[in-house]
Amino acid sequence: MKDIICKVAVIGGGPGGYVAAIRAGQLGLDTVLVEKKMPGGTCLTVGCIPSKALIHAADEFSRLRHFADGGAMGITASDPAIDLRRTVEWKDGIVSRLTSGVSGLLKKARVKIVFGTARFLDGKTLAAETDMGEQIIRAENVIIATGSVPVELPTLPFGGRVLSSTEALALTAVPKTLAVVGGGYIGLEIGMAYAKLGASVTVVEAAAQILPLYDAELVRPVTKRLQELGARVLTGAAARGLAPDGEGLVVRRADGTDETIAAERVLVTVGRRPLTEGFGLDEIRLDMAGRFIRIDERCRTSMRGVYAIGDVTGEPMLAHRAMAQGEMVAEIIAGLRRGWDKRCIPAVCFTDPEIVSVGRTAEEARAAGLEVKTGSFPFQGNGRAMTMGRDDGFIRVVCEADSHLVLGIQAVGAGISELSTAFAQAIEMGARLEDIAGTVHAHPTLGEALHEASLRILGHSLHI
Repeated sequence: MKDIICKVAVIGGGPGGYVAAIRAGQLGLDTVLVEKKMPGGTCLTVGCIPSKALIHAADEFSRLRHFADGGAMGITASDPAIDLRRTVEWKDGIVSRLTSGVSGLLKKARVKIVFGTARFLDGKTLAAETDMGEQIIRAENVIIATGSVPVELPTLPFGGRVLSSTEALALTAVPKTLAVVGGGYIGLEIGMAYAKLGASVTVVEAAAQILPLYDAELVRPVTKRLQELGARVLTGAAARGLAPDGEGLVVRRADGTDETIAAERVLVTVGRRPLTEGFGLDEIRLDMAGRFIRIDERCRTSMRGVYAIGDVTGEPMLAHRAMAQGEMVAEIIAGLRRGWDKRCIPAVCFTDPEIVSVGRTAEEARAAGLEVKTGSFPFQGNGRAMTMGRDDGFIRVVCEADSHLVLGIQAVGAGISELSTAFAQAIEMGARLEDIAGTVHAHPTLGEALHEASLRILGHSLHI
């Protein structure tokens, strides 16, 4: 095949890669995207979007069961059932629509898509293995956006009854018993969904609490909800492997004893690792930061003309970070002045209830030498939360003690993810408590709790 010569070549069509390609195309740069499957990456095809679809279906089913049990809110339902095969088909339909949409946007931006696996021959040349043979791509600039893959435990390799998140989102029947190894956000999001669908779920977490990256106050409502769903949580415990008879999972508990728990399926969610193998990275010998590719504030690597974005560059391994980096890099290549100066990147945990964290926690701010004040407002005092039938949770604000500059906002509550952008925007724009307190918040909304938390720090909360 004839060599392709272009201004920009992007390796990987996930959120970072396809956004970088689209923006580069919009800016008039001759752009090629190399992707072995459909554009969209883990997030769109087997991660963020499919998991949220399953979570929503589980929530709807759980709500029907709740009405069937007690006729809550005056509503009664009888004998709800779920056909998980049809649910998966519905989920796959959403994924198909979105991947087709991304393909259409790439076409609109005049991006050429090469379906195959790319590898570096040198810093300016790629070889893509396609169904038609090897395609050579010569580019002035290369953007590495290869993403990440689930971490596999040596004692619990993926296959058969042992699932990664990808397989867990494609099951066509609800398992009677499910063991979740790893109590981080991925394991709990999927585990809670299956608990709502009727599975008996056990969560095994090595740390002292589930969701160890969040503080105990934020995690408490999630722990309570797990108990309500009948899920069992084992903290300070480690998975040893499948039972010899293949009928369960052997777990070593904190006291040193072993226990075999029932597990028709075992979901392993102990983290993700950057995908740095298989595309010839050793041929160009980039500087590394541990497992990740080292980058500067403009996502430049140690080789001129080679950029890296997304999960392959380190934490936080979030799709929206990759997207923002991809957009920025495309504009830098086009000659625009851009740099990575984000004050915060919102992190959302789609458990029940949801958790949002943006900016610094009080502990992080104090560790940086800052004197801070904090204030929170519980949803028990929020009219909208009460009318939703979910008044568990709160919104907390962290600010500098003297200037009242907002440093961080953390929250836990039903549907709180939809406020994550407002939280992040307040911090990005340098809001102070007085800015939030002086903003008229619509009533009745969950956002009023942000207003009240700010007023509380100022010493005149109205509803607590």
